[in-house]
Parts: sequence; structure tokens; C-alpha cells
Amino acid sequence: MDAQTAAKHLVTVKQTSPLVHSITNNVVTNFTANGLLALGASPVMAYAKEEAADMAKIAGALVLNIGTLSKESVEAMILAGKSANEHGVPVILDPVGAGATPFRTKSARDIINEVRLSAIRGNAAEIANTVGVENWMIKGVDAGEGGGDTIELAKTAAQELNAVIAITGEIDTIADTSNVYTVRNGHRLLTKVTGAGCLLTSIIGAFCAVEKDTLKAAVSAIASYGAAAELAARHTSHQGPGSFQIELLNQLYSLSEKKIIELASIERVTD
Repeated sequence: MDAQTAAKHLVTVKQTSPLVHSITNNVVTNFTANGLLALGASPVMAYAKEEAADMAKIAGALVLNIGTLSKESVEAMILAGKSANEHGVPVILDPVGAGATPFRTKSARDIINEVRLSAIRGNAAEIANTVGVENWMIKGVDAGEGGGDTIELAKTAAQELNAVIAITGEIDTIADTSNVYTVRNGHRLLTKVTGAGCLLTSIIGAFCAVEKDTLKAAVSAIASYGAAAELAARHTSHQGPGSFQIELLNQLYSLSEKKIIELASIERVTD
């Protein structure tokens, strides 16, 4: 897995425009849809229980995001997830704020228990609380104090949940049951834009829709998104997060195979 592979996956996303069904939170819906469109994917957000399963079965990927929770939304996510499983559609979970409240943590674990997941993306605290590791703290929906080795955490979570685990932060760690990669792309301004992580999860969905190897898809998506953030920051870091957010969409739109090969920083972790 290298920059050239990531670049090829990006080109495939832009050429095929996969349908990504995101049941996401109401804080980030517009930004997520615009980000997917800018990248070249086709977004759809169908939340109602009456149609979530029907939409999931025709999508290229299903993304479940628990940012703004309700009992009804979790029910819709599980219905959609089971439908996706039945029809061979990859499912990606974003356990936003897992650990912040008992309901939020239980909801993430209920989805994990009911739906076969291809990948889970979150910050270290969210992943740790999802699998019951107690030395990571959560503050609202953001990572708080405490922590440990993200590589070991990713490996543990991948083994326990039998899914690709993507822990994003200053250095991103992506693992399955056999391999671990790190990605060193991105920019600090991503932490100042609400929904930047949520959009990334949906972009992972877009890559999973065109690449059956979920680990390669996740690494490619994270490197591509990080490269777009770096390019956006070159133009706007002196202006602030508002300008950066808009420029991030522009850079996702213009992101090319050449730019990924130049910028992607992907490394396989060896024991």
C-alpha cells in the first residue's frame, strides 16, 4: 500500500461517482454532502426508517454517524446496516462521542452488535470507549485527556471488532487484523471545522465503494483527505477556519493523481 495505490483509488472514485448513503448528524449534513460532491462521489441522506433499508441496498457504501442521537435514528441505522449486509454493501461507523454518555456508548455498541461493519473511524477516545478501554477520556464529542499507544489500540480494536479501525489525529493509524499503517497528512485547521472528521468518514465510504480491500480503501481515503487539507491550508491558513473550510472543498474537487503521489505520506508499521 503506497501513494500510487491511493492515487489510483482517488481516480476511480472521481470516475465512477459511487453513491454514498450517509445517515449522519444534523450538524454536518450539508458539509458532508458538499464534500462528497466535491470529491466526485454522489451523496444521499435517507434517515427515515421507512426507506433507510431500501436506500442502503442500492448504495455503494453506507455510513452510520451517531453525532446527534435519537432512539429512532439508531433504529434506522440498524435497519439500513442489516440491509447493506444482505446486499454486500460495505458499512462504515463513526461512533461520535462514544464514552461521553451511557446512551451514546450503548448506541455505538448496539450498532456493532447488530451490523457487520467494514470499518470504524473515530478519534482515539471514541475507539477506546467503543471497545471498553478505559484509559482514554472524551470531552463532549472530542478527545480529552489521557491516552496511550494508538497503534496498540487500533490493533486491539481491529481484533476485537473484526473490522478495519481508523484512529485519526495528529498521526492517523489504520489497522485490520493483520496490518497497520500510519498516515502523516492533514493540517491542524481540520480541528477547527465542525464536521471535518464526519466528512472524512463518508469519504472513507466513497473509497470503500470502489475498493474491496477495506484497509487499502481507508488508507487511501485518509491520505487523500489529508493531502487536500494541506493544500487548502497553503492558501488559507493565514485567514482562519472559515476560509479553510471552503478551500477544503475546492481542493477535494481539484485533487489529482499527481498531487496524491507527491503529498501522500503512508507508512506500513512493522513489529
